[in-house]
Amino acid sequence: MTTRLICSANHGFAPYAQEELRRRFGAVKSRFLVPGEVFVAALEEPAENVVEQLVSQPPIFLRHMFVVDQAWEVAGQGESGAEREDAVHPAWISELQGLLKKDDRLQQSRIAIQTRKSEQSAWSSSAAELKDAIQGGLDELNAEFVVRDADWIISVFAAVDAVYMGIAKPEHNISDWNGGAVRFQKEEGQISRAKFKLLEAEKVFGIDFSSFHQALDIGAAPGGWTSFLLERGLDVTAVDPAKLHPSVLASPRLTYIQKNAGRVQFKDNQFDLLVCDMSWSPKLTAKLVTELLYCLVPGGTAVITVKLLTKKPMALIQEVMTTFQDARLQIQRAKQLFHNRDEITLYMVKY
Repeated sequence: MTTRLICSANHGFAPYAQEELRRRFGAVKSRFLVPGEVFVAALEEPAENVVEQLVSQPPIFLRHMFVVDQAWEVAGQGESGAEREDAVHPAWISELQGLLKKDDRLQQSRIAIQTRKSEQSAWSSSAAELKDAIQGGLDELNAEFVVRDADWIISVFAAVDAVYMGIAKPEHNISDWNGGAVRFQKEEGQISRAKFKLLEAEKVFGIDFSSFHQALDIGAAPGGWTSFLLERGLDVTAVDPAKLHPSVLASPRLTYIQKNAGRVQFKDNQFDLLVCDMSWSPKLTAKLVTELLYCLVPGGTAVITVKLLTKKPMALIQEVMTTFQDARLQIQRAKQLFHNRDEITLYMVKY
């Protein structure tokens, strides 16, 4: 039985998502729909088995997926789009709407329609207009169309020569965001985009940061993660030779140590949360963090980014993870978040 998936990863990291699938399922046939980011994969495995494996043990680089329930080949596609079908209402939209209207699961449900497209696509207008075109013919479902907290997600990807559609529970797509692209609105006075990493980690890993009391932020400057933790009500010790942003320094719950963290002596079990987002060698970061674990209470949480400064990131990740595991850190999740760039984020608990 062949299962087809539309798979997404951070730009440039899709080959590693393909490798993750090969390691899980053996031979995988795939081709790119968006270079380096989105691909269609064919696996000789029942869809329910594929979903169960990927949801129960989420891969690092596969950001989002959906099982293809139906596909429409679109013939005669020219590079300029001049030979395309009528983009206002091509035949495949009517067929897609017909399938959805017959699906009992969707009746009177909360439905999110998530549409994406390649640059040269069978749908020449915007992805938003494609969503409107699909939704416009679904009144018979008596459904509530939503953006978040849906019962079902209808995923549609319009590629150059085909349109792919799948219907799934939100949790079965790995991410319930369209394509796994987790978006946050930039706040006035926000110090850096680094804050988005912790916001996303909070959602993806299910971490309640407000439940912690004392946090250690290693390599804190200019203070994006420190400001986030202060907003969550924590007392934060921020350590960095560089300067913190003045807005962070104003907090009465901040202790700022302008030194290299390796030269600071803390109390045993002083913190219940340790975070680190340094642009530094991943092996040196791992060494520094493990040397500071004496100040993290048993059961304490560590959130660490690992910079992928190598052409063999999967081997590097395994080496760094082994270093942490040997130091009595249990890895809860390893994930390349949408807001990570050339890095991944590790969520770990000390035991």
